[in-house]
Amino acid sequence: MARLRDDYEKFRARGAEILAIGPNTLPAFEQYWEKEHLPFIGIPDPEHRVAVLYRQEVNFFKLGRMPLMCIVDAEGYIRYAHYGASMTDIPNNDTLLRVLDQLHSSAT
Repeated sequence: MARLRDDYEKFRARGAEILAIGPNTLPAFEQYWEKEHLPFIGIPDPEHRVAVLYRQEVNFFKLGRMPLMCIVDAEGYIRYAHYGASMTDIPNNDTLLRVLDQLHSSAT
């Protein structure tokens, strides 16, 4: 399965920006971003403030935060949300790109 970075330019071509928010500290995020050469933005959330705002499930029996993928429009409205049931329950890039295409076509 393609990772977000693999299709980053496809997301950008659709006017989307990727923000990855995780429970790590700023130094951990900076180290990971540098090591992996990620082209998008990483936001540390060690106090889980963003996770709480978006109602992201935390399940310590399943290794922490469950995946959450959202598409938020320019006005701040969530137009798509996928709350994962496990650490591997993540929509593929084609699904996310299709949602972006559908949102663009319905806006015109």
